[in-house]
Amino acid sequence: MKTNLTQEQIVRFCERVEGAQRRAHDIAMLTKEFPQMTVEDGYAVQNALRARFIEQGEKLIGWKAGLTSKAKMVQMGVDKPSIGFLTDAMSRPENTAISTHDMVHPRVECEVAFVTKADLSGPACTRADVLAATDFVMPAVEVIDSRYENFKFDLPSVIADNSSSARFVAGGRPRYVDDIEVDGIGVAMELNGEIVEMGSSAAVMGHPADAVAMVVNILHDMGEILPAGSFVMSGGITAAVAVKPGDNVIARYQDLGSVSLRFE
Repeated sequence: MKTNLTQEQIVRFCERVEGAQRRAHDIAMLTKEFPQMTVEDGYAVQNALRARFIEQGEKLIGWKAGLTSKAKMVQMGVDKPSIGFLTDAMSRPENTAISTHDMVHPRVECEVAFVTKADLSGPACTRADVLAATDFVMPAVEVIDSRYENFKFDLPSVIADNSSSARFVAGGRPRYVDDIEVDGIGVAMELNGEIVEMGSSAAVMGHPADAVAMVVNILHDMGEILPAGSFVMSGGITAAVAVKPGDNVIARYQDLGSVSLRFE
């Protein structure tokens, strides 16, 4: 990917985003300082952030597709999906309390996650390729956290912020893709016992596997592949719901069980 940023600018923006994530404070959109910032520039900053996290001992375990549903695009005011990396430090077990004190704007969304059993590579990865390489799918709840002021951002800025990645919880009942209709999974999100969002996995680019194919093809543009054993979240099925200390969330999935988490 070609970028308009100098190496010095990439490092400076990376440090700014990392500081916002580590110390839970908001920052201005990067495009306010560098209006000509492109999507490719955003990925250059994200890649620098990934390298820094890995240097600090975190392990890359997979990727996520972001902004893949019309509901999320409308909510965020963007017109294209994005991807972000996932590390072991972002994972939380089911039913544990997740702190909101180290996040700025925590929100939750329901996703279908894929675990791969074979390498996937671009540039023309397809839905069929993804399904053939999938070991199983499982339900997941992502806790996203944009570090930008007033939860407002544009696409290059959100990509630089690792597509708002923060925490995730996976669980429920994993299933083989041949045993269910991956694009027909109904989902209901409960917040403190009340249903606040409902949707179908088809909201994710028509089929969640298409979102995973998009991840693979963007990785190709960065000179990378999706290795076997990767965990990939295919994107929010509904708009994200804000959470605060004391909240309890249960995401119920047709054919995939449920995932529960609470916040403190």
